Amino acid sequence: MALTTALAAPLITPSTASAETTAAAIVPPPAHAGFDYQIGGPYTPPTGVKVVSRDHEASPAAGLYNICYVNAFQAQSGAEQEWDADLLLRDANGNVVVDKNWNEALLDLRTDAKRQRVAAKVNGWIDGCKAKGFQAVEPDNYDSYSRSRGLVSKANAQAYIRLLSAHAHAQGLAIAQKNTSELAGSRQQNGLDFAVAEECGVWDECGDYTAAFGDNVIVIEYTARGLSKACSGWGGRLSVVRRDVSVSPKGSSGYVRQTC
Repeated sequence: MALTTALAAPLITPSTASAETTAAAIVPPPAHAGFDYQIGGPYTPPTGVKVVSRDHEASPAAGLYNICYVNAFQAQSGAEQEWDADLLLRDANGNVVVDKNWNEALLDLRTDAKRQRVAAKVNGWIDGCKAKGFQAVEPDNYDSYSRSRGLVSKANAQAYIRLLSAHAHAQGLAIAQKNTSELAGSRQQNGLDFAVAEECGVWDECGDYTAAFGDNVIVIEYTARGLSKACSGWGGRLSVVRRDVSVSPKGSSGYVRQTC
């Protein structure tokens, strides 16, 4: 027997109503929109760009959908002193574990207590993103566990990012999964709304992201070959851009930006 509308309606309490209102307000970036990656320094977005990602210390671009970049799993190079010493990941000899590609110390996410402390600092940056008018946040180095010499696990990384996603959503911000295609299938339980995928074209990983996120995937390539592969396979569905590896501001000698 079918329930009447009155009986079928869920009980809405002030707390659930508030949660539903917040969830409804969270909007990921528009799919297949013109995109520019400006985390190396802001500049006037090129014509046709609708979505921009900028560092959390920068201001958003007026009139566009803005994603706020935060280095959430590693300390910026030279900024290790800004973190409590025990929050830097150390090996059995007490040496700080470093991402050698970027000379960045990894953060220690192995216990709930440390994850809470790291998240408190990063969530402060997320609050700043909200205050400036960004619509989403991009926590970088989700995959740092793969560079941790086995000290940080996938489970540690996911437990931590859930702290960030819950906070971002409470602020009305969408939150991205940055890279880490092997965890894309867990995006819902981890509270992630869209993906920012570096070089998924050149590594044939774009399908791993679309399987989980649909067309809510932003692709960044750093080579002509990568751009060609991403455009031929996904240019009709996804936002795709090629940038220089240093993500240099326009006008600097190393600046590169191309699209499909």
